[in-house]
Amino acid sequence: MPTPHVETVKVDELDCWRIRHNGAQLMVAQQGAHIISYQRAGEQPLIWPNKAAVFKTGKGIRTGVPVCWPWFGVFDRNPQSVKAMRQSDTPAGAHGFVRTALWALAGTALEGTGLRVDLVLPVPTGGFPGWPHQVDLKLSLLLDDQLHIRLTSHNRGDHTVTLSQALHTYFAVSDVRNVQVEGLDGSAYIDTADGWSEKTQTGLLQFSAETDRIYLDTPAQLNIVDNDWQRRIQLTSQGSKSTVIWNPWTERAKAFDDMADDGWQGMLCIETANVLDDVVALAPGESHTLGVSITSITL
Repeated sequence: MPTPHVETVKVDELDCWRIRHNGAQLMVAQQGAHIISYQRAGEQPLIWPNKAAVFKTGKGIRTGVPVCWPWFGVFDRNPQSVKAMRQSDTPAGAHGFVRTALWALAGTALEGTGLRVDLVLPVPTGGFPGWPHQVDLKLSLLLDDQLHIRLTSHNRGDHTVTLSQALHTYFAVSDVRNVQVEGLDGSAYIDTADGWSEKTQTGLLQFSAETDRIYLDTPAQLNIVDNDWQRRIQLTSQGSKSTVIWNPWTERAKAFDDMADDGWQGMLCIETANVLDDVVALAPGESHTLGVSITSITL
């Protein structure tokens, strides 16, 4: 049974859980196990509060932390090993299918000074339509002085399953034009906004145009430095060596019906991922956990 820290609420068409603990509040939609918001008392939100977000049955939500699984991004851009897992002639939607699936609340527990909430995705007999594999999926959220997100895949089938995935986090920033990302100096990346060309990061990452990059062999810790809000958002990853960084800028934002024309200014996606050469191959009985811990530090 849910503890008093967790209550069920409705956001437009979607059933959600509101989770409160130690001055922090987290909102999670049952559809997609999708974190909608996260904020600590007296602070600016850490998750971008997209006022134009749409909370409709069967539609991915453009804010928070979409769970991209068992493939990331455009299906055909994935490695052949990931594409071979799908057995369907119908078009494959971007970012996989679990972000619109209904998850179940498996349990809550106090853990040290934190509150842990476990969500699971029930696997249909024979696997999911077009993806016939027996892989259990659990999203564990731990709310203490940070937000810890852990996505665990467990292969209980009899053959190896290969997948790509991401925790597609939309962070709130004062103005993306005035923030920097620390920790990527010297990292190789694929610039998908420039014909998938291969480049190397020099110095701090700053933003002055549409950005869509896949960073390779990234360190476990990255920081968003936001001088206007006098904070550093610290991200510590687990089970990931690739990071996707995205901001649509002006023209792309205008094409979205669930983002204001100027919505790009207040958000920055840093996605903890397993993509390209960093995909996950799960032998029978194996598990893999992709995770990120998020906190903010006053400058």
